This record gives sequence, C-alpha cells and structure tokens, in this order.
Amino acid sequence: MTARILIIAGSDSGGGAGIQADIKTVTMLGGHAMTAVTAITAQNTLGVQAVHQIPTDMVLAQIDSVVSDIGVDAIKIGMIGSAETANAVADHLTSLFSREGGSPDWTPAFAGEQGREEHHNPARIPIIFDPVMIATSGSVLADSNTIAAFTRLMRIATLVTPNLPELAALGGEAAIRALGPAVLVKGGHAEGPDITDRLVTDAGETRWTNPRIETRHAHGTGCTLASGIATGLAQGMTLADAIERAIAFVRAALAQAPGLGTGHGPMGHALGMSPFDQLKDR
Repeated sequence: MTARILIIAGSDSGGGAGIQADIKTVTMLGGHAMTAVTAITAQNTLGVQAVHQIPTDMVLAQIDSVVSDIGVDAIKIGMIGSAETANAVADHLTSLFSREGGSPDWTPAFAGEQGREEHHNPARIPIIFDPVMIATSGSVLADSNTIAAFTRLMRIATLVTPNLPELAALGGEAAIRALGPAVLVKGGHAEGPDITDRLVTDAGETRWTNPRIETRHAHGTGCTLASGIATGLAQGMTLADAIERAIAFVRAALAQAPGLGTGHGPMGHALGMSPFDQLKDR
C-alpha cells in the first residue's frame, strides 16, 4: 500500500518551502501527501511579506478529516503557526493515539527506534518535527511563545531536525535528547567546504558528510529533508536509511534548482524531469 504522510505545516506561496516542498518531496519518493495547513504566508524568494495563522480548531479539523478516512503512516510537523496550535496539536495527536479501541488506519507502517520509556508517544507512529523558526530569507516564522511550546511537540516526536541556530535556541542537543526524541543536527550553517549532518540516538551517533553545493537556490531544504525522512519511515525504512535517502534527495534537488526568482530560489524537486512524459514515452 502507498505510504500515507500527514504534513502539519504552513503554506509558502512561492512554492519553495512549506507544504508545497513537502508535497513534492513525498510524491517524488513514492508516498501520498496529506496536509493540515497551520498558516498561509505571502512569500517569494526575497522574503515573507505577510502571515495569516489558521485558527487552531481548523488545524485540528484537517487532522481529523484525513485520519478518520485515509489513515496515516507517518507525520511531519513544520511551521506550527502559534503556541496555541503547538499545544493543541500535541494534545490532539496524543489523544488520537491513545483513544480507547484505537483505529486500524492509525497503525504505522514503521514502529521501531522510538526513543526512551518516558517518551510520550503511545502509538509509536513516526513523527518528524522540523522546528521551523526562521525562513531561508531571514524572516521570522515563530515567536518566542511558539518556540517555548515546541517542547510539547518534541516530547511526542520520533526525530527532531534542527539546524545549528535552531539547536541553540532549543537549548542544545542534550536538552532535546532529555525529552526523548532522536536528534538530527543539520550542519548546513557551519563554515567549510563540507556539510556534516549528525544523528544522535540512544544507540550512539551516525554522521553523513558531503561536499557543500554552492547555490543561492536552497529555499526549502529543511522542509524537504524532514518530509523525505517521514516518507522513508512510513515505507518501513530504518531511521538511518530514511535519513540517508532524504539527504541524497535534497542534494539531487539542489543540483537541479531551476534558478527562479532574484533571491533564495526553490530547489528542483522534479530533478529536471517530467515524470509523466517519461512514463508516456515508454
């Protein structure tokens, strides 16, 4: 069965990041993408001009709608919109997981590597939390109250994927690990010709080091990586294998960036191909 990935995140009108990048990533990696939109942004390659937060009740209604009918194998959480929504989503997902009788369609395809005993995720479904705070352009996407509420989401997450500035804002690696989830520290903000991404779990540390791809068209790398990992876990891959494939996909998409816009442009999620045309010509 096709892996079902629920994306709880904001919309990027420029199509480079947010749910637009998530949907493209999940589709290219063979999954079915569903969304609960938390915020609508007026955004292009130069920055974010306006943000409209979706009411919390509507975010929860979107989650209930897809869960009750289509079912979910993994969840990716990105831009959450507000502290109220962060707390409500954490409560709601926990309630859905643990409700009496359960739901057959809520059973994950992947049920391993879920953290420690105190990790509050009763259904053991993979949840990837990308703690979005600042857009590639530098625009702020989460205020201090929202960042403080990230603790609730980290407690139910399988994996948290901060970049280096986000890691510092969240109190560091040890502070996140104390809440239960594995941590993938993204090294793109570090200096040097290579980028090292580090996965830290109870079993130890795994590193991936790759040459830096020099480009200004890197908008949406974090969203793409997190959605790629969620898709892999939903398809039954191990955490390390899902991360390795997601990193490879991000790098391929960076190499195929179409060069759109005058600022931080989108990546090339289609990898320079038209899949339908290739299928049609077979």
